[in-house]
Amino acid sequence: MDATLEKMVDPTLAEMGKNLNEAMKMLEDSQRKVEEENEKKYARKDIPGPLQGSGQDMVSILQLVQNLMHGEEEEESSQAYRFSVVACRLQNVGEQGHMALLGHSLAAYISVLDRERLRKLTTRILSDTTLWLCRLFRYENGSAYYHEDDREGLLKICRLVIHTRYEDYTVEGFNVLCTKQPVIYISSAARTGLGQALCNQLGLPLSCMCRVPCNTMFGSQHQMDVALLDRLIKDDIESGKLPLLLVANAGTPGAGHTDKLGRLKELCEQYNMWLHVEGVNLATLALGYVSSSVLAATKCDSMTLTLGSWLGLPAVPAVTLYRHEDPSLSLAAGLTSSQPVEKLRALPLWLSLQYLGHDGIVERIKHASQLSQRLLENVKNLDFIRTSVEDELSSPVVVFKFFQKYLNRDQTLHVAQTSAIQHPITSNEGHIYDAFNQWLGEQLAQLVPACGVDVVELEDEGTCVRFSPLMTSAVLGTEIQDVDQLVNCLKMKLPVLTSTLQLREEFEQEVRRTVGLLYVEDLSWPGLGVVRYNYHSDGKNDDNQEKELEKINAELLKKLNELESDLTFSLGPEFGGQKNCIYIGMVTEDLDVSELVETIAGTGREIEENSRLLENMTEVVRKGIKEAQLQLQKANEERLLEEGLLRQIPVVGSVLNWFSPFQASPKGRTFNLTAGSLESTESTYVSKAQGTGTTPPPTPTSSLTKQRHPGQKIFKKSLRNSDAFSETSSVSHCDDLEKMDQRPPTLSPGQEQRPLETENKELPKEVPQATNKDTEDAQSSASPNYCTNGEEQGSQR
Repeated sequence: MDATLEKMVDPTLAEMGKNLNEAMKMLEDSQRKVEEENEKKYARKDIPGPLQGSGQDMVSILQLVQNLMHGEEEEESSQAYRFSVVACRLQNVGEQGHMALLGHSLAAYISVLDRERLRKLTTRILSDTTLWLCRLFRYENGSAYYHEDDREGLLKICRLVIHTRYEDYTVEGFNVLCTKQPVIYISSAARTGLGQALCNQLGLPLSCMCRVPCNTMFGSQHQMDVALLDRLIKDDIESGKLPLLLVANAGTPGAGHTDKLGRLKELCEQYNMWLHVEGVNLATLALGYVSSSVLAATKCDSMTLTLGSWLGLPAVPAVTLYRHEDPSLSLAAGLTSSQPVEKLRALPLWLSLQYLGHDGIVERIKHASQLSQRLLENVKNLDFIRTSVEDELSSPVVVFKFFQKYLNRDQTLHVAQTSAIQHPITSNEGHIYDAFNQWLGEQLAQLVPACGVDVVELEDEGTCVRFSPLMTSAVLGTEIQDVDQLVNCLKMKLPVLTSTLQLREEFEQEVRRTVGLLYVEDLSWPGLGVVRYNYHSDGKNDDNQEKELEKINAELLKKLNELESDLTFSLGPEFGGQKNCIYIGMVTEDLDVSELVETIAGTGREIEENSRLLENMTEVVRKGIKEAQLQLQKANEERLLEEGLLRQIPVVGSVLNWFSPFQASPKGRTFNLTAGSLESTESTYVSKAQGTGTTPPPTPTSSLTKQRHPGQKIFKKSLRNSDAFSETSSVSHCDDLEKMDQRPPTLSPGQEQRPLETENKELPKEVPQATNKDTEDAQSSASPNYCTNGEEQGSQR
């Protein structure tokens, strides 16, 4: 590519392309270093300072850009995931992305040309790009407006419609709107905040925005209710308002469903309204096969295309295609501009479209559709998964969620996946499913970042997992094997979800039956449940009780995490969680809930008893110290009385002690922690050793140890085969012992074998005699002549 740049006639263009290549190479090399050293922390060199007078070179400036891109300190838990996603995005920028970036540099260079050359060049770029897009997306005789914000195109369309319907708006302004208040209709499934943004930019009150509900009885629950829209328009006309514009969706932001565009177009023609369409499904207009619902978008008055996300092109503008016959009104609305520089917005897109070509554009959109179909084919056959797809043959967006009715463990677990069958659930169950699906979406996003799945909140279905490859696959480079990996990860997570959901109720019942534990209901926690150990206070105030409760539960959490188990114990979410509680995460079906609850309760009691013992010992030591101080003071006074007054005088006392030493036994005190009392040290000085005193009480320990098989972890149920084997072996062992007792004794060669009947008759007589003699031996063992008596008895035998 460098050789091609050198052959260019314009040396400035060649230098510009060369500099862009060098800059992109430096940034990519820096990204590789970041991936290799992602565990190291960066020094913050991007602190704002004074502008240097001498300036900086390009290498230093690019290094600053690299630090701003990757130098922010984040949590270590999300650092690896962040780097993996950034790596996927930067690796798939490719040459087409470099071409788009080159377009911005060329736009800055072209803007310095003379006015006539600039006008010709911008007109050619704008006309070529508009013609290509209209042919590619089947929008005949259309004009194009290029904008950075994807909502800006709709805003300009609203101004165009206002200028069209209010002839005196250019002269009188907002006064003309007072005669007939304009009304803009949007779907309740539209983007959040779209209506408010339009009203703020247009200077209209929020009463000019009308939200149209979606279907509730028939059809998709994400499609606009056409019959209700008709009634709303009639009511507004009767009240003296002017229906102005309708915003429809060809792929709602949440579920990717398409409104009935054909019926909506007929309604707009009936009431002389403008129909604007937006959505991700508009990308399928470039394919050979297009569904009839999306194909009706070609008859609308305007549509907005976001080619940057569909084709993986960075920093390219969005495009709004529209049809209007009066160019003066388009100029007044801002859809066209007389400034040539404004037309240079299309330059990055003009370069990128030429680089990809018609086949390359269609192939990328087709690949994204194939990815969604591949996932839908695998997901719709899974149990406990409900999908929300409008058209199974050509839906580019797949939305699914985990769903399972509360069933008894003995019943067969089977739930239909079709979205047509709606199972009524309570509000509590809905919150639980939302938490579980939120956890599922986060897990899938971390395990397979190349798929770009995310979590969405739908009005009727709650929290769901969404896969929209048209918005992510071109940037992340998603392939078929990534979708297969996503399906495998989903299959691995389903047993964990079903087991946890089934055991939640059993865990709650076990905790409520256990003394000392309190079950805390947190419907937003994706796990087995939340438990708290209750501290039994002895007349303490609320502050001390709260501190003690926090201390015990923190120590209990530490003890539980030290156990060798597959469970996760935590303090819960960072925001919105309960205080002084233990949150238990996802579990498997072989969990022994009773053992888990018993272990939590037993460990909590042990911590509480140790805490009480420490408190009591502290109080005893404090009292003992006071008593020892009093006794030592009393002993000092007694010693002074025994020694006399003369011995206390410094010089006289020394002389007196020299001639007549005073003999006094050392009297000390020792504190017995076990008994909690002061004792004299006289026995210590006499025996030259410290006495042990009474035996301390045993330290309370947990007695919840359960016999396990080799390799079996804690809180796991034992297998039935192992239990049967142990019972069988024990029974057979008892049978063998009985057979051994029934066998006749072994005789020496010189002895004769007695009949079995005689032996059985004499045996009961010998057993009591042996027992009595053993008793006499045991009684004589306490006498001094134990050994002699034993020898005599042995000789008599």
